[in-house]
Amino acid sequence: MPAEVKTRTVADDQAANWIARLGTRTISLDTIQAFARWREDPANAEAYRRAEQLWSRTGELAGDPDIQAALEQAQRRRPRRFGAKQIAAAGLTTALAASLAVGAFFWQIRDTYATEVGEQRSLQLADGSRVRLDTASKIRVRFTEGERRIELAEGQAFFEVAHNPARPFVVSTSDASVTAVGTVFEVRRVGSETRVVLVSGAVDVVQAATKGAPQRLLPNQQTAIKSGKAKVSTVNADTATSWTEGELTFVDTPLAEAVAEVNRYLAAPIVLDAPAAANTPINGVFRSGDRTAFVSAAAHLFNLKAIREADGKVRLVSSRNNAQG
Repeated sequence: MPAEVKTRTVADDQAANWIARLGTRTISLDTIQAFARWREDPANAEAYRRAEQLWSRTGELAGDPDIQAALEQAQRRRPRRFGAKQIAAAGLTTALAASLAVGAFFWQIRDTYATEVGEQRSLQLADGSRVRLDTASKIRVRFTEGERRIELAEGQAFFEVAHNPARPFVVSTSDASVTAVGTVFEVRRVGSETRVVLVSGAVDVVQAATKGAPQRLLPNQQTAIKSGKAKVSTVNADTATSWTEGELTFVDTPLAEAVAEVNRYLAAPIVLDAPAAANTPINGVFRSGDRTAFVSAAAHLFNLKAIREADGKVRLVSSRNNAQG
């Protein structure tokens, strides 16, 4: 036993503390920057990897009375510094109980993540799943012992799900819930529509309004749910999710729809004031947030004139109407 105790380092205890701190509901930028500096040390990075492995293996013990008791005791205790001799004297039982308590605590996660207009954000969740949030998006994360649930309140998110059949990964909106295991997909909630695009694996989609049988999607399929109705279609998943690479890809997309998509990334939007061109299809790939390139292409393709408004907006009008005026 003494030999085992010596293998536990100060970095291990710091790693357990970081896991607890990063699992809180809100995390300040200072905390994130401090964590990044701490993990630059290879020994600290390795200790954090070990800590992550420990709580991922002990998540099923969250309901154990001994673990809960250890957690309650740890939460009541004020933090204090330990010297190397004190750590060794603490004994393997105490060290293991503290680690398990951190693991049990971390499986009860409730966090909210959001992005501003024009911002994207990549996250790694506690289970190893990865999420990329698109512009003006918001998710709420709730991990429990038996389920991993994400609520997409608004916007769009791309999910790469860590495989764990015992704990379903569910993404919900007001219109539907999407259940996946070891899957790559996106869910979008903009306006009154929920859209699910499957890149790989499989997902089951259940409409909130009907709560009927799950609808199984296959790769390169999407379902669009609006007003209680679902429409499944075939898509190019790489094109549909090109926003994750900072690009917006339009294939025979009505100009009005393309303008609305571009505007999701702009603080000062484009106003399409050319009804005759609204349904004309546009094709092309544009960098998200690059208003100038899109306006220039649209004006050239559809014989429109771009007028900058005093409030920063750009209005696209018919050159013919502008000449007449």
